Formats: sequence, structure tokens, C-alpha cells
Amino acid sequence: MTGDLVIETAGLRKEFRTRRGGLRIAVQSLDLAVPAGGVHGFLGPNGSGKTTTIRMLLGLARATKGSMSLFGTTVPHGLPAVIDRVGAVVESPKFSPNFTGRQNLQLLARTRGIGQDRIEAALATVSLGERDKDRYKSYSLGMKQRLAIAATLLKDPQLLILDEPTNGLDPAGIREIRDTIRTLGESGVTVLLSSHILAEVQQVCSSVTIIGNGRMLASGKVDDLMGASTSYRVRVTDQADAVRRLQEAGFTIHPDGDSFRVETDRPPSDITRLLGESEVWLSELTPVRPDLETVFLDLTSGEALGEAPVTGESAR
Repeated sequence: MTGDLVIETAGLRKEFRTRRGGLRIAVQSLDLAVPAGGVHGFLGPNGSGKTTTIRMLLGLARATKGSMSLFGTTVPHGLPAVIDRVGAVVESPKFSPNFTGRQNLQLLARTRGIGQDRIEAALATVSLGERDKDRYKSYSLGMKQRLAIAATLLKDPQLLILDEPTNGLDPAGIREIRDTIRTLGESGVTVLLSSHILAEVQQVCSSVTIIGNGRMLASGKVDDLMGASTSYRVRVTDQADAVRRLQEAGFTIHPDGDSFRVETDRPPSDITRLLGESEVWLSELTPVRPDLETVFLDLTSGEALGEAPVTGESAR
């Protein structure tokens, strides 16, 4: 295991016995590497193995094969040595509905011997300072989720693991959680954000691991995975003439509504020059970068998404 990684797994595998005697492979040969600092997206469709992986890292489920480490310490055996450096929101938190947000945090803090200063810092980080005296049962879903994050921040963790934190939230709640996660990443906390919502991951994550059917499909910096643009959206005064002249010059053209896309490794100035020389005038020439959704669909095209397949005894 590499000590400078906050999270690392090698050949991680988790099998479940089905009622019919077969095996369901939830995670298969997963190599996960999360560097320190920033927000790392753990991306995949529902049932792809994200929650199972997180539960194994936290000692809530036993791996069938493979190895895992947190802060360079092998887990689950060494989990007691590092657990105080880890915060996690994996399941719905249990708070007293008739207590205020602050009272709920105070109760948790007392049981852990944590001072008042940490309560103030946690409330400020999740922007609940103005609603801390409201009862928990009056909170919106987004506020409840932010209070759950505040509870994990009481011990000032270096790693925060969030499993689908925006599930069930309305757009306002999603934005609140997004802002909180971004603030945490900028503060120096390493955040592992598990999600199936690609647009959310792209907005807050600097790096990402994409999995499908329990195995890793891609991992790296978000910008590197999306790559440099080799496509341009073009709008012109005479589309038919422009398409004909560009194709004659060796450009690949794809229709796109009232515009068209040009696929090329050549500089965009070549498009401008060729059309100008033909007296076809541009009204738009825009680079088109693939987003995470495009990358994800390219990686998973042709395979069934969701849970890994059920196999027979031979899978062992």
C-alpha cells in the first residue's frame, strides 16, 4: 500500500451468496486510489458497488478478497488507529426530532468529549448557524443532510466519506450540499463523494473514479478524463455550402440541429480560413468538450449497468 494516498484498495472483491445458491459479485478486482486534498468523485449507477466498497472501507462489511488502506494503514485490522481521522455519512442519521440542530450536536459532542468550539465550527462550515435553534423536525431534507455532515465534522476529520448525499433533495437542497462539499474540499479535507449524478460530480470534483458492475472503468483528474476538445460547433450563413467545402477539405462533419459539429485535430483557425476564403461567414465557432456524462456513456456502452452479474459456483 502507498502511504501518501488517503484511500487505497487493491484487487478488492465482494461476493454475496444468493438464495438460489449462486454468487452475486458486488465488487470485482477494484483498485481505488484517492490522493490527499480536494473532492474525489466515486461515480457509478445505482447498484454498481459504490456503497458496498464504502462499507468495506469502514469495517461495516467484510471483503472477500483484496486489500484496503486508509492513510497508509491496512483496514479493517488497523481501523481503530485511524477511525478518528475519518468522518462518514453512509446511512440516514438518527437525530432527536424535538431537539434543535444545536442540541443534537451538543448531545453528540458530550458523548465524545468534544468541546463547544467544534460545534460552532461545524455549524459554520455547513451554514446552519442561523437555523441552529430550530427543531430538527422542522428542517428540510437538505438541512437534515447538512446537519449530518456537521455531526461528522465534530471530530475534525481529515477524510470525509459521503454516500449519495443529494439523494431525494430538491434543486435548492442539492445546491446547499454542493456548496458545503466544495467548501470542505477547499479547506483541506479530503472528500470521497459517492454519486450517480454525473453533473453534480463534475461541478465539485477535481478527480474521479468511475465504476460499473463493481469494477473500475476509469480514474483520474476530471479534466484529463474529459480530454481536450477535438470538436467544434459551427453555425454559418450557408450550411450546405459550408459542409460541402469542409468535407472536401477532409473534415468530419456531424449534423446538430440548426448547426453542425466538426471533428478535427486541426486548429479552429483552419475552419475559419477555409470558410472565409469561400465567402461563407461564421456566426458561431464553439469548442465542444465532452462532459462526464459523455465519458461515462462511452465507457459503459454495450454493457448492462447496475449490479454485477449473478454467477454459479464456478465464480469462486
